[in-house]
Amino acid sequence: QERLVESGGGWVQTGGSLRLSCVASGRTFSDYAMAWFRQAPGKEREFVAALNWSGSTTYYSDSVKGRFTGSRDKAKNTVYLQMNTLKPEDTAVYYCAAAPWLGSSWSLPTHYDYWGQGTQVTVSS
Repeated sequence: QERLVESGGGWVQTGGSLRLSCVASGRTFSDYAMAWFRQAPGKEREFVAALNWSGSTTYYSDSVKGRFTGSRDKAKNTVYLQMNTLKPEDTAVYYCAAAPWLGSSWSLPTHYDYWGQGTQVTVSS
């Protein structure tokens, strides 16, 4: 059974850093595009970052560009999201997702076939 499991969330003060991890299992995700989304209470799920199968192509939302960096270790079947200079508005549940290809719909939740259960990130002011 395919699974994506996120970890690394927690509580941090404004300006701090966290690194999220997403471990994939149950199938080979090494050729899949991977993405991070987040959802704050009362809000829709929001695109954060996406990476192609090799990690050579990355996309970021304007709200995190320059602060967040996505990467992947194919040998470990793991995708990372390094989050620096965190702000209170970054508070949300963060989800990783996988799709067979990056395509042109990489920012849409409907593009992705597999999802993790999410990890909470809380940034205090």
